[in-house]
Amino acid sequence: MGFKEGFVWGTATASYQIEGGAFEDGKGLNVWDVCSKQPGFVKDGDHGDIACDHYHRYKEDVAIMKKMNLKAYRFSINWARVIPNGIGKINEKGLAYYSDLIDELIKNDIEPYVTMFHWDYPDELFKRGGWLNPDSPDWFAQYAKVLVEHFSDRVTHWMTLNEPQCFIGLGHKQGTHAPGLKLGDTYILQAAHNTLLAHGKAVQVIRQYSKQPCEVGFAPIGGPTCPAANNPKDIEAAKAVTFGCDKDNYIWANSFWMDPVFLGQYPEDGMKELEQWMPKIGSDDLKIISQPLDFFGMNTYQGGTVRYNEETKETQWVKKIAGYPRTAITWPVTPEALYWGPKFFYERYKLPIIMTENGMSNIDRIFIDGQVHDPVRIDFLTRYLTQLKRAATEGVDIKGYFQWSLLDNFEWGEGYNERFGLVYIDYKTGERIMKDSAYWYSDVVKSNGKNLSTEL
Repeated sequence: MGFKEGFVWGTATASYQIEGGAFEDGKGLNVWDVCSKQPGFVKDGDHGDIACDHYHRYKEDVAIMKKMNLKAYRFSINWARVIPNGIGKINEKGLAYYSDLIDELIKNDIEPYVTMFHWDYPDELFKRGGWLNPDSPDWFAQYAKVLVEHFSDRVTHWMTLNEPQCFIGLGHKQGTHAPGLKLGDTYILQAAHNTLLAHGKAVQVIRQYSKQPCEVGFAPIGGPTCPAANNPKDIEAAKAVTFGCDKDNYIWANSFWMDPVFLGQYPEDGMKELEQWMPKIGSDDLKIISQPLDFFGMNTYQGGTVRYNEETKETQWVKKIAGYPRTAITWPVTPEALYWGPKFFYERYKLPIIMTENGMSNIDRIFIDGQVHDPVRIDFLTRYLTQLKRAATEGVDIKGYFQWSLLDNFEWGEGYNERFGLVYIDYKTGERIMKDSAYWYSDVVKSNGKNLSTEL
């Protein structure tokens, strides 16, 4: 058996990581344009000024997608390319670029899945307070309206925000991502709440102005905790950790970001500990945040493991074995995350799931035969997709899978040191080389996953 009929197979990218064209055709600055130029902010002084040059080579990249038999492409739009100051005057050349990309995808029978925001916040709005400004949800809604008015005649799949855990947690709390801030909890919680309001208002805009029926979702990190054994007590322990929230981990807690969106309330356990720092919540705020969605976007690369200790009556983290498998970026290889994660999130939020990101960084190079051989990635994806298929065969409604990523690209603070792509990028020449995994993935797509065993 494969995945269900109509299953969506695609790849995903993000605008700042691949586009380049950072100062062309009227584009405004975003916080990554600025922060990446600060000494020491990105490894090796790397930046996204050129990146994969997708801005000029998108037709070539779409042709590669076509060759890979992809059914869909998830990409993000650079807010400041469309509206250079974040609000106000529209940049027609920026709109034309995305319009041309959408047309090229459709011409090649590839469905566009648009993410409105993937971390490249307009610098002019950051100078006005960014996500801390009480007007920031409305700024985002205005931007969303521009996108919907111009593209909804051809785009029917939208995602509002990608991984707020990262752009708030890493960008505003830890300071390792743009805009590089290290704020206290009062400010972090205000920025987070405004971010969730921005999501809700954007959903309202999409529903109101879309020119045709559409599907709307949200793409947070889906960070599951897996049970050590398939028994009721370990499973309940894993579920409790997956959705737990406290003052020390709230920025990464699934329930902190997802419960308001899908259930219309912040998690009770987290609010008990965070109450003194929480912003004032307006009477309609949670109603706005919890606008009905069509799918749950899940970005998952790894998961921890717990067991229930019968003697102590406590949940315990399971220590990783010595020499445990990991990817080039040192993330642990835990395929079971794509089984337990969808099961837990589907049970709690009761929405169809789209895997909006999953993949691995590998130490890839051009071999002496001129090809890029990456058996480690093929093994990784086989294991993860097999677990996703297992969840699907057990009744979890899984609508699609977007591999991260189509191209090797700028990996934020790691610069160009990590290669996540199915397609190798020679950053000196811009040459694209399909890796072995790209050809393998093409076969998976053609078979709709029937060539994946559920017995791995």
